[in-house]
Amino acid sequence: MANLAVDLKEKSTSKSKINVTVSKAFKIWISALTVAFLIGGYFIVERFITGLAATNLSSITPWGAWIAFYIFFVGLSAGSFLLSTLIYVFGMEEYERVGKAALFTAIVCMIVALTFVLMDLGRPERMLNAIIYWNVTSPLAWEVHFYLVYIGLLAVELYIAMREDLVRAAKTNSLKGFVAKLITFKNATINAATKKRDHMWMKILGTIGIPLAILGVHGGTGTIFAVVKARPSWNTALFPIIFVVSAMVSGTALLLAMYIIKKKVQKQPIDQGMVVSLAKLMVGFLIIDLGLQFYEYLIGWYGLEAEHLDTLATMMASEKAWSFWIVQMLMGAVIPITIVFWKKTSQNVNALLAAAVLIVIGIIGVRFNIVLPPLVVPVFHELPWGNYAPTIKEWMVSVGVVAMGLLIYSFGELLLPIEETSDEVSHNGK
Repeated sequence: MANLAVDLKEKSTSKSKINVTVSKAFKIWISALTVAFLIGGYFIVERFITGLAATNLSSITPWGAWIAFYIFFVGLSAGSFLLSTLIYVFGMEEYERVGKAALFTAIVCMIVALTFVLMDLGRPERMLNAIIYWNVTSPLAWEVHFYLVYIGLLAVELYIAMREDLVRAAKTNSLKGFVAKLITFKNATINAATKKRDHMWMKILGTIGIPLAILGVHGGTGTIFAVVKARPSWNTALFPIIFVVSAMVSGTALLLAMYIIKKKVQKQPIDQGMVVSLAKLMVGFLIIDLGLQFYEYLIGWYGLEAEHLDTLATMMASEKAWSFWIVQMLMGAVIPITIVFWKKTSQNVNALLAAAVLIVIGIIGVRFNIVLPPLVVPVFHELPWGNYAPTIKEWMVSVGVVAMGLLIYSFGELLLPIEETSDEVSHNGK
């Protein structure tokens, strides 16, 4: 018995030697996120106990920071997924290094987005009512069901994208190997036929997901706003299209920034050609987005509708106009476009990283400017104007939710074969 115990201990020790080998930087990163999540978690619990009294929301401005973050993360998800379709559906293999990361990012961002919605619900215990009691005439009810189908499709597609790596990992004595054994079949194999089959299903699912992401997920999110006739700045058929294009901007920027930062932290070589190409794609989407926004503002101004003009004035000429001019336009558009097109910075990885990060920040400004200015302006001039600003409690809840998402992604990368290797990039699907 003693010898058996020693043998078992040695075996478990030999396994744990591989399982616990994580870098110091990763440990610091996880510790910081855990602290942020615990602090935010305290305010999340308080929010559920005290209700929306912890916020500055009112009957005049019923939506605030949490809804702005909700549409921001839905956009990140849709944009990340649509970028993955360029790889798996349209065969743009130069971006394959971020293929599985794009799918996993899309799933995590949806989890974060729906958590923000949960925070905003006055009666969160009724969250399942939209599914159980489906009002087929409600865009919001349709959107909830689109989200469920979309998340399921993402999970299946990610599994197929990882299947080959999971089968390999299941044969190893590692933490990823242990997880792989739990989620793969014992008789799973890798050969030319299975590779061709997986490649076919990736293309089929990606093709199905394109209209789902465009029309159902982020276009549908834009539709929730566009059908609100009482808010003229939302009530336009162009709004869902702007949401989709903006999602492509933010999703591409996020994946570009994550790829560069991860490679720098891990001290691994960076694929400069892919980075430069992604940066140009990112700015291309941004220019289209700016064009759509320009016409949206122009038509609103020419329409001479009082509420629409008041909304534009609130966004561009009030004490909170810094969010539009500095965050949305300067940081989120002018500086990144300059970096990508200026010869001295167009090939510089650090400069392109800065451009990607600035665009992500700029899109946050876009989301706040979509949600808040139209709600500050009263529906009738006789009513008082809104004066919303997020409370410290709202910000801390937001920190906790975002930290939760980053923890899920970080542990996902630790436990799953998310990162593409050079060999996979060269031979995937062939």
